[in-house]
Amino acid sequence: MKHGQYIKEEKLLKKGIDVLMEKLGPVETNRFLSIPPQKRMESLKRHHKWQSQLEKKAFFNKVCGV
Repeated sequence: MKHGQYIKEEKLLKKGIDVLMEKLGPVETNRFLSIPPQKRMESLKRHHKWQSQLEKKAFFNKVCGV
């Protein structure tokens, strides 16, 4: 394969599945391929969740080096 050239999608999928089969076996390969993608949380909701669990005093001490 030349530098900067992509392989065709079908060939890429075949190679990927072959590697998974070799390393994991058929059952674990099937489990891996069946994992549903996780839903991404909207960034503002994610920030609010993080902020609600934040220990502000410890966080500022760590960030500011106090």
